[in-house]
Amino acid sequence: MILDIAHKTEYRFDEAPHYGLQQIRLTPLSGDSQRVKNWTLTFDGGQEEAVFTDHYQNTVTLISLDRGAKHLTVTSRGQVEILDNHGVVGAHMGYAPLWLYLRDTPLTTPGVGVEKLVKKFTAFEGTDLDKLHKLSKLIGKRVSYETGQTDAMSTAEDAIKAGAGVCQDHSHIFIAAARRAGFPARYVSGYLMMNDTIAQDATHAWAEVYVPTLGWTGFDVSNQISPDSRYVRVATGLDYSAAAPISGLTFGGQNESISVDVQVQQ
Repeated sequence: MILDIAHKTEYRFDEAPHYGLQQIRLTPLSGDSQRVKNWTLTFDGGQEEAVFTDHYQNTVTLISLDRGAKHLTVTSRGQVEILDNHGVVGAHMGYAPLWLYLRDTPLTTPGVGVEKLVKKFTAFEGTDLDKLHKLSKLIGKRVSYETGQTDAMSTAEDAIKAGAGVCQDHSHIFIAAARRAGFPARYVSGYLMMNDTIAQDATHAWAEVYVPTLGWTGFDVSNQISPDSRYVRVATGLDYSAAAPISGLTFGGQNESISVDVQVQQ
């Protein structure tokens, strides 16, 4: 399946910042599960400073805000051919060692809530893959999908306590539990083609776990499936902060607002 993606993010300020620097992780890469046919990344209100590959193998574009600019618009667009490998990405690649993905982060540090999930996980029967799918189902029942209950800085434990969250929270909980159970795990940001709409107001996120017999394998807790031909992988990391589509800082400026428009269609 070939997916067409158009993604625009716009920042506006009532007063222009003195300085701003943003890291853009919006360039998907070709691999065993997808082939990028064409892709463009443009921006208005800023200029490219550097493009590099980070230690997670993400393509990162560093841009600075133009002096006096009261807005920054980042637009990415392209077509990606998706191969349905039932969520299996394959062998570990890149400079970051596999053991790095066992490391806890502030967003994925396990607490009482995660420990309870892991205790149930160890009691599951079946192969590693079977047990991980059961873990996904358990998290989905424990933490319902609901917007407005968490934010970008909410931890896995915060979402468990709230009993609700979004795809970012589901991914962090799954990652924290999988690592605690001894599986390397990572966060994935990307796009998902919805069945009932083209326009969306956010990107999507899911988790990948390194299963010894399969390699990296995806789990979308929010939708209770492994990624199929509707998913486009864009960036990975230990958690959201390392794979966020856009992250950075500004000095000065007042009343920042942000709008996001994502369109994904076949």
